[in-house]
Amino acid sequence: MSGAEVLRIAAFADGDAGGNPAGVLIADALPEAAVMQRIAADVGFSETVFATRQGDSWRVRYFSPESEVPFCGHATIALGAALALAQGDGVFALTLNEAKITVEGRSVGGMLSAALQSPPTRSAPAPQALVDEALALFGYTREHLDPSLPPALIHGGADHLALALRSREALAAMAYELDPGRTLMRNAGLVTILLAHTQTPQRFHTRNPFASGGVYEDPATGAATAAFAGYLRDLDWPHGGDIEVVQGVDMGCPSRLRAEIPTEPGSSIRVSGTARLM
Repeated sequence: MSGAEVLRIAAFADGDAGGNPAGVLIADALPEAAVMQRIAADVGFSETVFATRQGDSWRVRYFSPESEVPFCGHATIALGAALALAQGDGVFALTLNEAKITVEGRSVGGMLSAALQSPPTRSAPAPQALVDEALALFGYTREHLDPSLPPALIHGGADHLALALRSREALAAMAYELDPGRTLMRNAGLVTILLAHTQTPQRFHTRNPFASGGVYEDPATGAATAAFAGYLRDLDWPHGGDIEVVQGVDMGCPSRLRAEIPTEPGSSIRVSGTARLM
């Protein structure tokens, strides 16, 4: 790890502002897990990604301040931007703990952008008891839910609970206590809870509490966006092949994510956005 330094890159930025900060450490060899956990805690962002070259691929692991996570979209976008700066533009193969994916990184005229191909997606109806527990956590009732997008367990490299809300006002009012949220998410095996409001069939506003990792909220969540896009495909939602997700607005960190949705059930979702060095 000699000479390696942690880059700080905001992924899914909205122009020159916003985005979700990630730490990126590209090293000759991955540190021990305890060392990576300590570095992630010291960096203090919702995730720090660690990468080392492994043949024709890059071995990648992701750590939040409190735990390792199997896949993190915004940190992957940040890694793609960092690899483009270090290696030149290209498509980079990544080996995660539980999947093999790619990220494409580009640097054009000082503008960084990246696009990841998620792990396979899947979704299933959420158990009623879990839904009730999550609604109670946020102070919502079933009357707040949008019946056109029923509660679901969604996966695109990591597990999330998706709850769609009828009103933008309810989404803006999201609040909860971190410790009960951590307990709920960890007991249910959830990385985040995705709260969504439909503006149009192709444009959604979302928020992502991430108490499982010790983070109150993520301003941009590529893994949950990939899982949500796969869920929309499973529902035969009129997505037209791609969606835009606006996130982080209520945190003062506006972020924009684009997800391209192929027709094949369960197939990878392409999630893209811009990035900026911090």
